[in-house]
Amino acid sequence: MELQSETVLPVRDVNPFWYKLRKNPMTLIGIGILLLIFILSLLAPVILPYEPTKINIIERFQGPSTKHLLGTDEVGRDILTRILYGARLSLGVGVVVVVSAGLIGTIVGSVSGYAGKVLDQVIMRIMDIILAFPSMVLAMALAAALGPSLQNAMIAIAIVKIPVYVRLARGETLALREKLYVKAAITFGIKPWRIIFRHIIPNAISPIIIQVTLDIGDAILLVASLGFLGLGAQPPTPEWGAMISVSWKYLLDYWWYPTFPGLALFLASGAFNLIGDGIRDILDPRSSR
Repeated sequence: MELQSETVLPVRDVNPFWYKLRKNPMTLIGIGILLLIFILSLLAPVILPYEPTKINIIERFQGPSTKHLLGTDEVGRDILTRILYGARLSLGVGVVVVVSAGLIGTIVGSVSGYAGKVLDQVIMRIMDIILAFPSMVLAMALAAALGPSLQNAMIAIAIVKIPVYVRLARGETLALREKLYVKAAITFGIKPWRIIFRHIIPNAISPIIIQVTLDIGDAILLVASLGFLGLGAQPPTPEWGAMISVSWKYLLDYWWYPTFPGLALFLASGAFNLIGDGIRDILDPRSSR
């Protein structure tokens, strides 16, 4: 009796990250919205014939039409053009601010948790002082003290965000420094800075990445809020918060003027929040319990 050999098909290795990502439709929606905004902002000079700061009084306050898809503002500038150019600014600033705060906070928190003793106490008391103030109030105070500009608004928001990453990195470091591989590295005489950068930070990076993705949407809103209050980007810079600051007073007569910049801000911040929630579900096993 002959045995028939069965053909065994090779099993493909499935990346669990991408598998879980495909299973989360809300995260995919967030990625899709963000990609759409990003691509349109890059292609703005190609697909739109208008300049974001060029004044054309003759066409002021025109409603949405085939010529101006989202209408024009009080000096005849195309709103869609300004929104897409503003997307580069708002998204770029949000990412740069949060990544910078995350990088600085992670290093400071890791050093604080690993060193302990007096240095840890000093660093954490400074962080506690910063966290004692509401983030928006502190950002406003710092931006006002530094002077109204986009760069100063970025510095203010970064300072507000740093303590969150310091506390997060410190907590992870306190747990990781008790691991056997860290104790073995100390026994072999490896320098502390090498232990921090080669053993502590790489193993503490997952919760930090989750926090970064969740904070970008909040940073975009903070930048827009400071711009709305006149403490961020200054006119005629096409920044969403500054646009809403000028346009809200025209809401009853020219509804499209403040509506579309506000909608762009809502979609961008919401997309980052959806992505952050999805990444948290993927990287943090405790979140799915």
